[in-house]
Amino acid sequence: MNNLGRGFVIVLSAPSGAGKGTLAAHLLETMSALRWSVSTTTRAPRPGEVAGEAYHFVDVDTFCKRLEQDAFLEWAQVFGNYYGTERANVESVLANGEDLILDIDWQGARQVRAKLPADAVVSIAILPPSRQALQERLEGRCTDDPQVIARRMAQAGEEIAHWQEYDYLLVNDDLQRACQDLAAIITAERLRRARERVPVQKILATFAESM
Repeated sequence: MNNLGRGFVIVLSAPSGAGKGTLAAHLLETMSALRWSVSTTTRAPRPGEVAGEAYHFVDVDTFCKRLEQDAFLEWAQVFGNYYGTERANVESVLANGEDLILDIDWQGARQVRAKLPADAVVSIAILPPSRQALQERLEGRCTDDPQVIARRMAQAGEEIAHWQEYDYLLVNDDLQRACQDLAAIITAERLRRARERVPVQKILATFAESM
């Protein structure tokens, strides 16, 4: 356990293609006391996915039982599969003084804010510079057919429509600058007085001894 006090949750939401994965990977590589939240899902593992790293894989019955027990901070059903963030995993990381990145959409962000104290959640919406830029990025991947791209663009519009619900907006028009801005947000939040990241009382006590 480190001396940073209790950690907080960093909610990252973005349309597909906005660069959220790249930004999060940079954070994890360059900042200490930072973890990535591994979601629980009922979908089958894909080739190369390792249980506990990509996802925690469970069957539908197990997921539903945990849902009945209110074990999830947030959950959703997407294309017939369940996905959720388990509360116990989050609490363990935060209690250890580490901050935790959650990759969830605006609906999941609402659920997390409803279940955690306000000072335990920092929400960041990552936006593309324009609709055209997002479409070009999706088409540039050369991995999705036109129908999938059209669906992702429609979902992007819905995601971006909820921008006012977030603490921070980060436009990813320049990757290097966006990485710097995202790291600056996390650093600033760690320095908030309410988070008690520095053992202030111990410092004050050393001054009191000489008075």
